[in-house]
Amino acid sequence: MDDHPPGRVDLEPCDVFMPLHLRLKRDGTITHVGPTLRKMRPEDDLLGRSLFEVFDLKRPSGAGTLEALTDGRSHRLQLQFRDAPRSALKGLLVPDNKGGEYILNLSFGISLMEAIHDYDLSSADFAHTDLVIEMLYVVEAKTVILDEWRGLNARLQSAKIEAETQAYTDTLTGLRNRRALDKVLQKLCDLREPFGLVHLDLDFFKQVNDTLGHAAGDHVLQVAAQAMIDATRSEDTLVRAGGDEFVLILPGVVNPGKLMDLSQRLIRRLQQPIPFGADLCRISGSAGIAVSLGAADASPQALLKQADRALYASKGRGRSCATVFSSSLPPLSAE
Repeated sequence: MDDHPPGRVDLEPCDVFMPLHLRLKRDGTITHVGPTLRKMRPEDDLLGRSLFEVFDLKRPSGAGTLEALTDGRSHRLQLQFRDAPRSALKGLLVPDNKGGEYILNLSFGISLMEAIHDYDLSSADFAHTDLVIEMLYVVEAKTVILDEWRGLNARLQSAKIEAETQAYTDTLTGLRNRRALDKVLQKLCDLREPFGLVHLDLDFFKQVNDTLGHAAGDHVLQVAAQAMIDATRSEDTLVRAGGDEFVLILPGVVNPGKLMDLSQRLIRRLQQPIPFGADLCRISGSAGIAVSLGAADASPQALLKQADRALYASKGRGRSCATVFSSSLPPLSAE
């Protein structure tokens, strides 16, 4: 028996061929339990107990003794454990004419998968000739394939999210980019949600690039981006719209005074000298503020144009200040 699995070599032949069998006296007393049944009821000593004490006999019903079940011939049974887990089993009851007892060989039938889960069964718990072995191989292969598929799907989803994040992110500052700006503004307008809009432009940024180089300019942009992150909420959208221009979208913030206060605090922060190596980068900021109250006719293009006009007015006032849009502001030079 070299091809028996480990743990089966010392079993009786019936245990190898029928690991789910019981040997019974004529009165139904259990005298021997197959190895798989012992695994299923490790804390329940079945030996010496009556078959009718351990199982509910579903079919044929009403019988209370083995003699009532059979007249010396084999008989098909349907049983269910009385104790949890109440696994359903099919059985073939055969008289052992030599020993004067009965052999009841059991199988799970359609409840096989539940039993495998309930008792942690494996191929070693079934006879090698049992078709269950083939099914277990199929189930195992299916499980492996499903696990691989889930892993692949998770990786694809992660890659998709990463790609979408990169598509809407400015790589230098980590803020959103112009593409994200258009999407967020359009969504807010479509939902008619009120929000504040601040268009912030860095003053004297060109001088930094011209005198200290683009590395210094990149550092200044990153410091400015962090200043905006520190001054806003997690639900706000911060955008590097291009070059040294930034747009802040603040859902629910429509009070001009609060938007003005935010803009002025940012400008004061930007006016603090920014160390770069042995040099100090000196910039400031100008801001234009627009507000959307959630009107049906609000459009991203119109709001951005209002913020641009307000920013243009701040530049005209000498920079380093903020202006709230009003219809009395001078038009843009291109208008």
